[in-house]
Amino acid sequence: MVLALAVCGAVLALILLGLLAFGVRRRVIQRAGGTFDCSARWKPPVAGESTGKGWVYGVARYNGDHIEWFRVFSYAFRPRMVLERDLIQVRERRRPHGDEELALLPGAMVLTCRHDTRDLELAMSEDALTGFLAWLEAAPPGHRVNVA
Repeated sequence: MVLALAVCGAVLALILLGLLAFGVRRRVIQRAGGTFDCSARWKPPVAGESTGKGWVYGVARYNGDHIEWFRVFSYAFRPRMVLERDLIQVRERRRPHGDEELALLPGAMVLTCRHDTRDLELAMSEDALTGFLAWLEAAPPGHRVNVA
């Protein structure tokens, strides 16, 4: 009986420690400022596929001429993806439809983009979208602007 209680206590402590680590990691990422919630999908669905598949919750952070994107449910302190301002082309802006409404945060807008040679979709709030588009258009002189 004592052993079972000790094992249950240890498991509960590990779970709480894991949750605490998620919170600490997010605070460290957001410490520098310039962050926003941003879901991402690297493989837009083909015809006949569910539109809600493939979305990953994340946090994006502005860092000079780059945006660093971190998965929410990860312990890594390094960004999963880095987007360079000069290589981002915004192709379409739309509201979520179908299963996407369930897969994304409420009020999200979806941007269909191309980064270098890779297609991807980003979903963020309308406020974050306004900031993102302003950041894209605020490129230093001589840089190209790729906002549709």
